[in-house]
Amino acid sequence: MSDSLLSVEAALAHLLAGARPLEGRETLPADAALGRVLAEPMVSGVTVPPLDNSAMDGYAVQLADCDTERWLPVSQRIPAGSVGQPLAAGTAARIFTGAPLPAGADTVVMQEDCEAADGQVRVTRAPKPGANIRRAGEDIATGQTVLAPGTRLGAAQLGVAASVGATTLTVYPRVKVAAFFTGDEIVLPGTSLKPGQIYNSNRAALLGLLHGLGCEVIDLGQIADSLEATVAALQKAAARANVIITSGGVSVGEEDHVKSAVQQLGSIDMWKVAMKPGKPLVHGRIGNTDFVGLPGNPVSAFVVFCLFVRPFLLQRMGATPRLPLTFNVPSGFERGKPGKRREFMRARLEDGRATLFPNQSSGVLTSLAWADGLVDIDAGVTLHVGDPVRFVPLSELLS
Repeated sequence: MSDSLLSVEAALAHLLAGARPLEGRETLPADAALGRVLAEPMVSGVTVPPLDNSAMDGYAVQLADCDTERWLPVSQRIPAGSVGQPLAAGTAARIFTGAPLPAGADTVVMQEDCEAADGQVRVTRAPKPGANIRRAGEDIATGQTVLAPGTRLGAAQLGVAASVGATTLTVYPRVKVAAFFTGDEIVLPGTSLKPGQIYNSNRAALLGLLHGLGCEVIDLGQIADSLEATVAALQKAAARANVIITSGGVSVGEEDHVKSAVQQLGSIDMWKVAMKPGKPLVHGRIGNTDFVGLPGNPVSAFVVFCLFVRPFLLQRMGATPRLPLTFNVPSGFERGKPGKRREFMRARLEDGRATLFPNQSSGVLTSLAWADGLVDIDAGVTLHVGDPVRFVPLSELLS
């Protein structure tokens, strides 16, 4: 393990190179698969829509009969879920959204462009050929792969599965993540604070991030700042989990025991990243279990999780890797002194510009609650108001 700082790209590439999807498969009811990752291709056995149908409430006609001076007898009424009779020339069919187009009709005129009276209808605005018709199979064809393996199943994907009649889905197993937290100065909310103590915000934030990803979380709580307690916690976690995540204890202080404990039980192959906040990021293995050690400062732990641990866990869940979407926005701030490391600053878009939270300390967690994204600034860069900056929406890092 080198002691030199890795670039953000190199650190992420290292983590993803070893992120093996879990073996095994589970078959779940479709309505229980939200957030899971599809393990087998979903091939449609049906055509969607199955027939040409109306996109509007209106009248099915033959375009040749659409003379604005001509009244057409309404020969039939076709609600959704019914199939009409073939349309005779010179007549119109009252039709509703989703109803199959009757044979012989080639156009649907929406009701707003018609005048109806005494069982007849007159087109008041000539339609375009084929107007307001949804063609059979324009969404999905029989035999089409509608969802690929590695797809994370959100609401839209479950809707697609339902549209082809799927009642069960084959998915990868959930990743089991054991988490514990170090620091004798931190206590759980609900405990009276003694001098020198603070409440443990990292536990709430990181467990929330893990649950949000759909992981099976094993909360091992807080561990005393001793090598013996840390080794015992790691052994317990490695026996139960696919991945261990800790917060704190990964730096070089006398009370930072996590890194030493991992080396005693297994190996470490990555330690520091050239970024701010969050330089200490440890990755290693204890037996067959991955270990990821996050910084102890709350903003550092949160940002490092979002940028590195989230894609790592998603890939272990079987999800196809995807970089977060970013875009350039004008800077709403000055940066006269270039930073020595790549920096991810908490920001909010205001009037189309990136505005920074006033205090960018890695201990100020309120900056993340305030922000809607991160400004990504390379080392050595100065900025003036109006200069373009990379903006990473937090929504891209939390879903």
